[in-house]
Amino acid sequence: MNFTRRTILATVATLPLMAQAAMADGLISIIVNDPSNPYWFTEGEVAKATAEELGYDANVTAHKGDTNTESNLVDTAITNQAKAIILDPANADGSVGAVKKAVEAGIPVFIVNAEINQSGLAKAQLVSNNAQGAALGAMAWVEAIGDEASYVELFGAPSDNNAQTRSNGFETVLSQYPDLVEKAEEVANWDRTQGYSKMQSMLQANPDISGVISGNDEMALGAIAALKEAGKLEGMVVGGFDGSPDAVDAVKAGELTYTVLQPVAIFAEEAVRQADHFINNGELKVAEEKQLFDCMLIDSSNVDAYSGPFTLDQSS
Repeated sequence: MNFTRRTILATVATLPLMAQAAMADGLISIIVNDPSNPYWFTEGEVAKATAEELGYDANVTAHKGDTNTESNLVDTAITNQAKAIILDPANADGSVGAVKKAVEAGIPVFIVNAEINQSGLAKAQLVSNNAQGAALGAMAWVEAIGDEASYVELFGAPSDNNAQTRSNGFETVLSQYPDLVEKAEEVANWDRTQGYSKMQSMLQANPDISGVISGNDEMALGAIAALKEAGKLEGMVVGGFDGSPDAVDAVKAGELTYTVLQPVAIFAEEAVRQADHFINNGELKVAEEKQLFDCMLIDSSNVDAYSGPFTLDQSS
């Protein structure tokens, strides 16, 4: 499937009448983080469109990183007798209880994007290969900045394992270059506004930096706004992670050096298809619980191949 925001939102209206009549096949409940972020919006809407294509009713709700809200949303899914739950967990440890609750109620849970720190509960955990993606991005960042520079890092939400995995992936590459010196690291919780304010603070304390490496696009875009405001963007190497439409536009504009595309549209669809297989057959479509999906680099050399939210046309 190749989804754009317009086609995602139009999916229900354009479903054939026969498919709409098949909604009685049951509910798939989709719980994401925060759809105001284009990454999580795409995750939820692709999963919803796929579920409806397969003949299910589907709804998308958001916990916004709050485990109490997440727990209440799982309770609602149980009350509504959902056939399956597609969950992007709020917290690697704190979401385990909500998943257990669903499993005890006989509802299979398929995890997407972030992980939980307990195996054997969810039927599958489908996530980006964050270590691979971080190393890919860090190598592109070094190629752009050279092997001697000072820089800062923007770190994602500590409750999400992906934040540390990406930071570790950056470090694996950057530690090979002793003259690349990290001057500061700030937690900005995947958020553009926090990325902006944290970049302002780091720039004030470290005015001579020449690079920013970021755990996601939203934080990187916030950093770019702060650098622009300070008149420091020209010549600055800024790397992002996600492959969001705004980040791609920033690559095209020459403001963002690269973004690492997470194939969220692919694994969100695949999670629903695996749920459907389990619902209909009582067995797993894929034996491995943790399934990694490799990331791709988007930079000036291939940005024109970006074919929609979080998708890259590799055929051209």
